[in-house]
Amino acid sequence: MAPEVAKEEEKMAGVKILSKAHVKPRKPIGRRECQLVTFDLPYIAFYYNQKLLIYKGGESDFEGTVEMLKDGLGVVLEEFYQLAGKLGKDEDGVFRVEYDDDMDGVEVAAAKAEGIEVADLAVEEGTDKLKELLPYNGILNVEGLRRPLLAVQVTKLKDGLAMGCAFNHAILDGTSTWHFMGSWAEVCNGAQSVTAPPFLDRTKARNTPVKLNLPMPSDSNGDAPSPPGPPLREKVFKFPESAIDKIKSKVNDSNPNPKPFSTFQALSSHVWRAITRARGLKPEDITVFCVFADCRKRVEPPMPESYFGNLIQAVFTGTAAGLLGAHPPEFGAGMIQQAIGAHDAKAINARNAEWEASPKIFQWKDAGVNCVAMGSSPRFKVYDVDFGFGKPEIVRSGSNNRFDGMVYLYQGKSGGRSIDVEISLEAGAMENLEKDEEFLTEVVA
Repeated sequence: MAPEVAKEEEKMAGVKILSKAHVKPRKPIGRRECQLVTFDLPYIAFYYNQKLLIYKGGESDFEGTVEMLKDGLGVVLEEFYQLAGKLGKDEDGVFRVEYDDDMDGVEVAAAKAEGIEVADLAVEEGTDKLKELLPYNGILNVEGLRRPLLAVQVTKLKDGLAMGCAFNHAILDGTSTWHFMGSWAEVCNGAQSVTAPPFLDRTKARNTPVKLNLPMPSDSNGDAPSPPGPPLREKVFKFPESAIDKIKSKVNDSNPNPKPFSTFQALSSHVWRAITRARGLKPEDITVFCVFADCRKRVEPPMPESYFGNLIQAVFTGTAAGLLGAHPPEFGAGMIQQAIGAHDAKAINARNAEWEASPKIFQWKDAGVNCVAMGSSPRFKVYDVDFGFGKPEIVRSGSNNRFDGMVYLYQGKSGGRSIDVEISLEAGAMENLEKDEEFLTEVVA
């Protein structure tokens, strides 16, 4: 573990950075390289993916807690060493993830904000008050050429602590993110090693080298300017089990298809229809639904759940706003079900081949007109990430990678089938959504 590199009292709007250190794998790894593959590369111009976990506990011996977390991180990085590396390029200009023992490793900052209580952060709207608890605001993934691929900030609160993490989205997706977080927590709870090591050879899923020429951002200080357009609002809507069951039963009671709709398909149709209403679109306006589908079991041969990297693809469907609204919920659910079902190994390979022939770096505007884009998953056991001082009280996404229509789904804290729906919308549309009684059926907003 590298010595602390800073002891400054760097003040940020109520949050003081007390120290910064770098953590490397506890044991020597040597030189390792693995090229980024077609599933990874489209996200190179996204921002670092930010996750924030708020705990009630761990603050009484804050210095000891931080050291315990760093010690556990050193152990878990023996398996997840790619997160302690950097992005690089080979002689042909093909991006890869590189690790060497002389690299800095993961950046870990300790901070304090003892005027902030856990309850202050439980308000389910906005991300501005969360930004100071998260590292790498406004930092693009391509910056991984010269920055750590994972940055962590542990902040002491008045009655708990906040753990903010920024993951380079060019090297991992949500499944890999929460696999790592669960493994880190497991080690901090006394495990001597990781129960489920990551599958690190991403070339087993695709092995077509693709050369990309990307300029480095001129401003590397973060806090990139907001995209042009109306201001956004972010809000979490909590769907208890009863609401989820009601939505799913309603759409399946009239399901004309032999295959029942899943919880995801039913809830997605519910959210897509409601956001389309809230936007006040004309009947002829097209609205697009997009989901970042996990392809681990869809590719041929299938990849293990422990595959470490991005193994997702965006799946699209769309229709006229008037048609979506005039038909019952099973119409939208059927479109989503059909689009996801059709995304098999053949479709995945065709999409990869098309992209490799003419690479295009994704930007959020590529998600589609009047888009509703689903990210994350209620399957991720985010409330089970217990480092030894209790399960998180709150799990949120940061301000990075948000746009009008971005939706994150999380496991509800109450467990079971409850789901938290975190929505970013233009302010006027959000105001309409908040008044939509059909959308808010049994929802805690």
